[in-house]
Amino acid sequence: MTVGRYLARLENTLRSRQHFEIEQMLSNTFSAGALFRARLRFYDNSTLYVAEDLESLGQSEIERVAYAFHYQHTDGTLIFRYDNSPHYPDLSTFPAHKHTPDGVIAADAPDLADILREIDAILYP
Repeated sequence: MTVGRYLARLENTLRSRQHFEIEQMLSNTFSAGALFRARLRFYDNSTLYVAEDLESLGQSEIERVAYAFHYQHTDGTLIFRYDNSPHYPDLSTFPAHKHTPDGVIAADAPDLADILREIDAILYP
């Protein structure tokens, strides 16, 4: 998949849903890759911050070199955060992991659609 198609898929994933407000969404492409940033506000005023950094490995291949999906309550307290910062080498999914209010756990790297489904399960049990 090309960088452009991946960025379009992220944007389409967000624009195809109606249960949040897109407060910010931007993508920048560079010769070596791209970045994607978004901030979403949900009906209860919880917020999801999305960050993905991509590297081009060829004309039709990309690597997601860094990501963070940070979901928080309106007062700023953490609900969850997935990222791949390499600071928990003991975890089986290193560098991928998930921050919860109870601590950090092993977690595979999620896709934006996975994150939105997890939020749906929280907001609409």
